[in-house]
Amino acid sequence: MAEWMQASTDGATARGEAAGVVLIVDDIPDNLAVLHDALDESGYTVLVATDGASAIARAAQALPDIVLLDALMPGMDGFEVARRLKADEATAPIPIVFMTALTDTEHVLAAFAAGGVDYVSKPVRPREVVARIAAHLQSARHARQARNALDAFGHASIALRPADGRVLWQTPLARDLMKRHFGAGAAGAPIAGTGSAIAAPLHAPASLCDWVRARVTRTDAPEGDTWTCVTGTQRLHCSLHPASAEDEWLLVLTESSNGAAIEALSLQFRLTAREAEVLYWVAHGKTNRDIGDILGTRPKTITKHLEHVFEKLGVETRTAAAARVLGTLPELMRRK
Repeated sequence: MAEWMQASTDGATARGEAAGVVLIVDDIPDNLAVLHDALDESGYTVLVATDGASAIARAAQALPDIVLLDALMPGMDGFEVARRLKADEATAPIPIVFMTALTDTEHVLAAFAAGGVDYVSKPVRPREVVARIAAHLQSARHARQARNALDAFGHASIALRPADGRVLWQTPLARDLMKRHFGAGAAGAPIAGTGSAIAAPLHAPASLCDWVRARVTRTDAPEGDTWTCVTGTQRLHCSLHPASAEDEWLLVLTESSNGAAIEALSLQFRLTAREAEVLYWVAHGKTNRDIGDILGTRPKTITKHLEHVFEKLGVETRTAAAARVLGTLPELMRRK
C-alpha cells in the first residue's frame, strides 16, 4: 500500500497530462484506492494526500487541474483546506469538488462557501465522479484560456461576486494593478481570529465593492460604467461588464497617468512638482480636502501651496486659476 501511494503522488507522467492531473484528498486508504483506479483507467494522472496539511503542500507544489476533497477529516477538515487553497494566488483557480456523507443543506452550503464548485455524496460512485471531473475540467480550461487571452491582449480583468465582494478570479495584470493602487492587502488578509498568516479569500476594496453593488442593482444596464481610483499621479479605471456566470460581474482595469499634464503645468507656470499637482486637481474641481486625500497631506498644507500657486499665476481665486490652466493646456486637462 505504501508503495502504491508513493507511486501515485510522484506519478505526474506524460501519459496523464492530456486528461489532466487530479489530487485526491481522503484519510481513508480504501477510498483513495477506488478513486485512484477509476481515474487512472480514464487517463488521469492521480496524486493523493491523506490529511489537510499535506494536501495544501501537494497542491502548491504540483498545481493539479482539479482537487477531489473529503469534507470531514481529522485535524484540518476539507472546508478549511479549501479556504486555504482559495486564499493562495497560485492554487485559487483550481476547481474543488467535495466528497461528503453529509448532504444536509448546511454542509452543502458550507462546501460552496469554502470555494467548492460541486460535491459528490459518499459512498462515492466512481463513474459519476469521473464524469463530474471531466465536466469541471472542461469548464476550468475554457476559463483559463479566456483569462490568458485577456492578459495576452493587455486586458487586466477581475471576476467579482457583488453580493460579498469576493474576487472569483483575476488575471496577473489585474492583480498587479490592484496591488499597486490598494497595497499588499489587495492580495488577501489574515483570517480573522486564527492568529495565523494564512490569507483569507480575496475580496475587492470596500469602495469598489460599494460602487459595483450600486450599479448592478440599477434597473438600467450598467455595462460600460466606470469607477476611478486616484493614486498619486496614476488613475485606475474600472469598467463594469456582465460576466457569463450568474451573480458574477467582470471588471476591466486600465491605468492612466496624470504625470504629463502635471509636468506641463510645472514648466508652463514655473511651479514646484507639488504645486503643479495641487493646481492640476484644482482645475479638475477638487476641494482642498479632496486634494489632501489624493496627495496624502492635510488640507491646510494644500491651502499653503495654493497661496504660492495664485501668486505665480497672478490670480486671486481657484476659479481664475482653473480657467488659466484650461485656457493654456486644454488638451492635457481634458483627461478625466
